[in-house]
Amino acid sequence: MVRRYDPDRRQRIIDAAIRVVGAKGIGGLSHRSVAAEADVPLGSTTYHFKTLDELMVAALRQANEGFAKLVVARGALDDPESDLAAELAGLTGEWLAGDRTGVELEYELYLAALRRPALRPVAAEWCQDLAERVAHRTDPVTARALVALLDGICLQVLLTGAEYDEEYARDVLARVIP
Repeated sequence: MVRRYDPDRRQRIIDAAIRVVGAKGIGGLSHRSVAAEADVPLGSTTYHFKTLDELMVAALRQANEGFAKLVVARGALDDPESDLAAELAGLTGEWLAGDRTGVELEYELYLAALRRPALRPVAAEWCQDLAERVAHRTDPVTARALVALLDGICLQVLLTGAEYDEEYARDVLARVIP
């Protein structure tokens, strides 16, 4: 049997894991379900990811990149003249405005860290990265409070199915900023 060179296989497996969690939740994630979704042999998933935790870490890290790319693309957090509360509220609104499946997936993986210690450092990366970016505009303690507030607002929107209220978010965030 000839071994097929497939340099994108690992990435296809990560993408498939994200789709499986999006469709079936964390409970539906297995090496077998991911292999079927990625159309690869079962051994490929276990070769690239020895455990499901390793696979979830890779999926969560990739999911986290979506928000980070949005922050960089907008660039407004770097502008000292911009209204920080308005920029954070706008970023959050833009993130929640698209297909919420991706945001829900990120939170599902993020909350899975409560039971899976291997995910905790990756789950914390999102908060740390945003807090570091915001800390350039305010102090580190306020930056962490703003991130926690945004996190809470996002969870409430996702859990209740309510529309995101950007004006409310801006007003609340402005109350925290000295």
